[in-house]
Amino acid sequence: MPGRILIAATTLPILAFFAAFAVGADDKKPTSVLDFKVKDIDGAEVALSKYQGKVLLIVNTASQCGLTPQYKGLEELYKKYKDQGLEVLAFPANEFGKQEPGTNAEIKEFCTSKYNVTFPVFSKIVVKGQGIHPLYSFLTGEATDPSFAGPIGWNFAKFLVNRKGEVIARFDPKTTPESADVVKGVEKALAEK
Repeated sequence: MPGRILIAATTLPILAFFAAFAVGADDKKPTSVLDFKVKDIDGAEVALSKYQGKVLLIVNTASQCGLTPQYKGLEELYKKYKDQGLEVLAFPANEFGKQEPGTNAEIKEFCTSKYNVTFPVFSKIVVKGQGIHPLYSFLTGEATDPSFAGPIGWNFAKFLVNRKGEVIARFDPKTTPESADVVKGVEKALAEK
């Protein structure tokens, strides 16, 4: 009998530890784009919570794509609406036709010298398939919002995120930043306080 009590006394704290860990793990499940951390183009960690209260246009980008000139439209959109609370967040990715082969330093140089980009550009990540970054897993996940779910189809797919960090629209890669749909979506999101 004493042996059984000793075993019970030593296993209870261990079980309590694992139970607490399991509960804590569920508590950490992202519910918003603002719950993620990413690395900027220079490798510094950035908590997306710093964009709390902003409208975000999240775009997977590439330097050697037929759609690369969209950098110009993204910069114009950013300049026009940044004072109202818009942030364009660019995530270079090499999944589509290997059209972003460069290093982060080369990408940064390209964006600033060729397109005078002033919006935030982040470190190159995986946006589709094996090794997908958790942010893009969230953006494209069925559980986040079935109407915007599904894998990224190509470079320059755009996700519009409201001031609360909720995905509210997804735009096809060929839908340009200056298109009526994108502009209308951005303006509507900015109008909501």
